[in-house]
Amino acid sequence: MAIDSPVGLQIGRRPKTTKGTVKVEVDKGWLRLRFSQQGKRHTFALGLPDSKTNRILAEQKALQIQKDVEAGHFDDSLARYKPERQKNIEQEDKLSAIALFRDFSDYKAKGVTPKTMEKYRATLNYVEQFFQGVTAQAVTEEEVEAFVRWQKRKNLSEAQIKRRLEELEACWNWHHMSDNPWKAISDRIKVPPKQRPKPFTKEEIDAIIRGFSEDQDYAFYTDFVRFLFWTGCRTGEAIGLRWKHLGDDCLTIWIGEILTRRVLRPAKRNKDRSFSLNSKVQALLLSRKPQDAKPDDLVFPSPEGVGIDDHNFSQRIWRKMLKRLSIPYRKFYNTRHTYISHVLQAGMNPILVAEIAGHDVETLLRCYAGVVSHRLSLPEI
Repeated sequence: MAIDSPVGLQIGRRPKTTKGTVKVEVDKGWLRLRFSQQGKRHTFALGLPDSKTNRILAEQKALQIQKDVEAGHFDDSLARYKPERQKNIEQEDKLSAIALFRDFSDYKAKGVTPKTMEKYRATLNYVEQFFQGVTAQAVTEEEVEAFVRWQKRKNLSEAQIKRRLEELEACWNWHHMSDNPWKAISDRIKVPPKQRPKPFTKEEIDAIIRGFSEDQDYAFYTDFVRFLFWTGCRTGEAIGLRWKHLGDDCLTIWIGEILTRRVLRPAKRNKDRSFSLNSKVQALLLSRKPQDAKPDDLVFPSPEGVGIDDHNFSQRIWRKMLKRLSIPYRKFYNTRHTYISHVLQAGMNPILVAEIAGHDVETLLRCYAGVVSHRLSLPEI
């Protein structure tokens, strides 16, 4: 991906020696330069991750090449144009901890969901409060320990603190900082195992669906809730489902996209899946398919005709419905956990369950070991 640069990088003043432009590009998150000189193409990595600060350095190198070509001093070995380690160290000394994590957050925003970005923004907020005026190079393990103590005084859990340290560790690794003080402290924080929420019982599922269908304000979402309980799809997968993703008879489904906070992204781990639906889900979909349905129309739109906001639905509707029904609260995403638990209890092959749910088999067996293990027995030979 070439980067639009505010500086003029044309190096075509001497037609006999050079053609084209020096382009600053991003390749898998890293900066490189590409250009032609005397008919020879040059592409080389700068060894710098993509960030606002490093783009400036890349543009400076591009200008240096331009000047050397025009002056007849071009270094064909390219050694002259590769950033020196000392220059990187000097840059690290000047770069603030806040600016470094802000660059990292901007970089991560290109490939993560809005929900995940909320976590990075929360971490940035804490970094901005604690590390005012502190350069990235000045952050030591003692500073990190003080940061941990400060977060504990704000009543943050061990899991929250550890996640923040892991994000900051990844940030320092991403920028190839000479010292990374975050890992050692992060490794010392032991997060106790968290008990998984109980799946909804069949009686609770029926009560919830009936509660939605009989509620004048919330009946619109009944099919949406049914679909999630009956398929185990991720919430964003159901929100992003379009009629073109279903067979004409609604018996087959393709899942390859997620719509979260009205931002469309590829499915988790960038893996799609297809499978056949049962007759109950097929009947549900056929019953709500308009005769003039367009391929790109959402199957479960909001009342306004756009993607359902999962956060608003969970907080303003789902929570109220469970309270009204006197059902112990569990997050809306628990519909997926519920489906997987029930089909495993019914004896379905875990490998097939993993394929339908879009899970890694190893992860499924680890997360649902309690549901699967009761069926294990020593075979005879």
